[in-house]
Order: sequence, then C-alpha cells, then structure tokens
Amino acid sequence: MLPRSRYPRSEKCFAAASRILPGGVDSPVRAFKAVGATPIFVVRGRGAYLEDVDGHRYIDYVMSWGPLIHGHAPGGLVKALASAASQGTSFGAPTELETRLARRVAMLMPSMERVRFVSSGTEAAMSAARLARAATRREKIVKFEGCYHGHADAFLVQAGSGAMTLGVPTSPGVTAGAAQDTLLARYNDLGSVEDVFRQYSGEIAAVFVEPIAGNMGVVPPREGFLQGLREICDREGALLVFDEVISGFRAGAGGAQRVFGVRPDLTCLGKIIGGGLPVGAYGGRRDVMDLVAPAGPVYQAGTLSGNPLAMTAGLWSLEQLSPKLYRRLGALGARLAAGLADAARDAGVALQVSAFGSLLTPFFTSQPVRDFRSALSCDTDAYGRFFRAMLARGVYPPPSQFEAWFLSAAHTDRHVARTLEAAREAMHEV
Repeated sequence: MLPRSRYPRSEKCFAAASRILPGGVDSPVRAFKAVGATPIFVVRGRGAYLEDVDGHRYIDYVMSWGPLIHGHAPGGLVKALASAASQGTSFGAPTELETRLARRVAMLMPSMERVRFVSSGTEAAMSAARLARAATRREKIVKFEGCYHGHADAFLVQAGSGAMTLGVPTSPGVTAGAAQDTLLARYNDLGSVEDVFRQYSGEIAAVFVEPIAGNMGVVPPREGFLQGLREICDREGALLVFDEVISGFRAGAGGAQRVFGVRPDLTCLGKIIGGGLPVGAYGGRRDVMDLVAPAGPVYQAGTLSGNPLAMTAGLWSLEQLSPKLYRRLGALGARLAAGLADAARDAGVALQVSAFGSLLTPFFTSQPVRDFRSALSCDTDAYGRFFRAMLARGVYPPPSQFEAWFLSAAHTDRHVARTLEAAREAMHEV
C-alpha cells in the first residue's frame, strides 16, 4: 500500500488547476518541479506563517518573493487597503498617492530624480531598456549571466561560447533578432565587461545589473565591482542601470546603491514599493527620464500603473522602514545563515551559505559561489530533498535552489530556532 499523502487537498487542487492553467500555475517556480514535489495551495498568510488547504502551517521564507518585509497581512496595511478600496480600486487617472509615493522613493533613493510607476518588475526593466537606447541612440545592452530582469524578450538570453558573445534566446518564441542586441558578461568579473566594450565600442546603450544578485541565489558583489561598472559606463558613454527589484529596500532603506555608494543612471524597482500588491517603477536622472512620454518621445503606458491600492500599500510599507528594523533583520539573517552552515557541517553535507541582510541562500556545493557558473555547481537534487524535508517539518523555503530566502519583521528568534531545529534533521535526509 502506498503511504498516505500529507497533501491530498493540494494535490487535488493542482490536478484541477492543471486542467485550465498551463502547468497548473501562473508562474513556473510555483509548480515545485525543481524540487520534485507537488505545490502546496495556500489559503492564508499571517505574520511569519502560511497555511495550506490541508491545514498545515509553515514558517514562510518566500514572503511572496520579497515584498513582504513586514510579514503577511500586517494590521496597519490591511486597514489602509480597506480604506483605500472603499474609495475605489482603480481610476486610470492621476491621484495624489502617486506623487506621495514617488517623492518617498526619491527621498530614499536620490538617484531617482524622476519616477514612473508600472505594474511589474518586468515592465520596469523593459521600459528602462527602451529608454536607455533612446537616450544614447545605441542599440545593444549588456546583462550578466544568471541575473534576471523579467521575461521581456531582450532579457531572456543565455551566454554562447564566451562572455562576450551575442545572446542566444532561452525560450521558444523569442526571436534571434530580439536577443541579438543583448550581450553577456560574467557577474563579479570586470574583465569580461571590458572585453564586451572593446568588441562593441560605441554600440552599447546600457549595462543592466542586479547590484546584489538574487536570481542565481544571493550573490553579493565583490569589492569594487559596482564601482568598476560605474567607471566603465562613464568612460564609454553608456548608462548604468541597477535592477533593484529584489535588493531595493531589502539591502537597506536606500537600496544596494546607497549601501555600496554607487549612483546608477536608472533604477528598476518592484516588490516592496507595492507592499505585496502588483507594482514596479523605473526612474533616474532627470534628463533621461524626461524623454518618457508625455514629457518626451519614448512611449510607455499602463492602465493600472500607479493604481490607488498599490500606491497605498507602498506608502504604508516604506513608512514602516527603520534602521532598527534593518539591524534586527540583519542579525536574524546572520543567525539563520550560520545555523544552516553548522547543521550541514554536522551532517557531513557540502554547503555554502551566502547572505546579505535579510536575504540568504544555502548553496549545496563545496565551492564558493561568486557568479552564475559557480552557482551551477550546486547539487539541485540535494536541495530538492532538503526542501521536501523542511516542508514536512513546517518550514517553507523557496522551491528552487537558485532563489533567495527572505526574512521579515514578523520573524523572531523563536522562528529561526525552530527553522534550525528542522534543518538539523533535514540535513540527514539530503
């Protein structure tokens, strides 16, 4: 007789979803394919916890992939959203909320002299690429292996035979023409960037980078890497674009750009500035942003851009940020990272834990992870076994080796202690 499933209702929900949604989900990582499991279906979140349709509670380290820095359904946010919704959910017309949130963002990130709200990080990056090309009158952009900037065609590329090869589409439906102007370099390797600029001198409009990589797992920049990118872009007349969709307001109240003291020309934001609602933004130098319609000729529009619910949630979320919060999250993150490393060592499991503030990733590999190629040395099957063992013990880590874990204000020392207790057991099942 087969063992009885712990997740019968989730499995039933997934079967029903698979008959109407492609793959049963609306975003691929949710399908749990990378960890060899059936996805749990969530019914509610509160504080640091999620609850699934089978009645299981989990300490959540996904936190909607980052925006919930204050935890699930904080009372103040729920109250603010209820009040805003009672006045209307969308107008397709200007509101003062947009101005207030834009001013707040610009105050925290002074490089963003002008701000345009959109509805997702993908929109922000796509729009920033169009704007950079218009501002420089050049067509090529540089991105880094393993850095993710949403699913716009120009960013769904992989490296060819070398770091300075033209991009090759990674998804059917992306034409070679759409990808041919995207050049690849290696994260944390300034030499590879110099090589690209030498080969395509005078053709590169912008360099796009996650200042703290978060989509190959958490990989902080090496000392001088971001400063070096700034110098190269200044010398070559290209724009430097920071994709802070993950690091923005996670690394610190002013994002990674304030932490590392590097001022980009353009910044892409998402996640936290919507407080958990769909939102994105791009912004930067006044002279560049004034090219965006209707101030200038670069077209970009969106009916739900700056909608009152997302603006209300963003204002509430950003107003709750404080140095004390970041210190506490940093301490919790350091404790969790050290504890995971200890648990792996005691179990004889090869593990590297990379952390930055409230972000961390345990990489199942024996070698340090500095870029995408070293990240690929990870044992993804081992992570899958670890994930399933943690889930069974009431902890919900990201369902992929190459994603960040996120802490929130709702997490406590007790949550971390319980997580590490679960990890010590789970490591013996890896």
